[in-house]
Amino acid sequence: MSNTAIVADFIAGWEARDIDRIMTFFAPGATYHNIPMPKLTGHDAIRQFISGFLADAEKATFDIVHSAENAHGVVLNERVDTFVLKSGKTLRFEVMGVWELQAGKIVAWRDYFDMKDVERQMAG
Repeated sequence: MSNTAIVADFIAGWEARDIDRIMTFFAPGATYHNIPMPKLTGHDAIRQFISGFLADAEKATFDIVHSAENAHGVVLNERVDTFVLKSGKTLRFEVMGVWELQAGKIVAWRDYFDMKDVERQMAG
């Protein structure tokens, strides 16, 4: 299975809002960094953050605009993430994602997005 396909399965876990499924994709000691937020390291920290985020979401979709993979285990994708929150708000923001994989597991995941845009949507 290609790393792009692994990332697609990982994203499907998010869209299903299935934290157990999501966590199976991370290697021990993996990092997750939503730029500009603090970097999370290890399953416990990553699970805690994602669980909290998904607890507020009724629906999550990641629409891939462009995707690329290299021979060094890196997958890049430009996407638009949409989260429908239980509060009734819909958050929609553009993201650039970077996944580093080794032996089929995510060892690092970074998402780059405009935090000010997210804050404006939360306040609106």
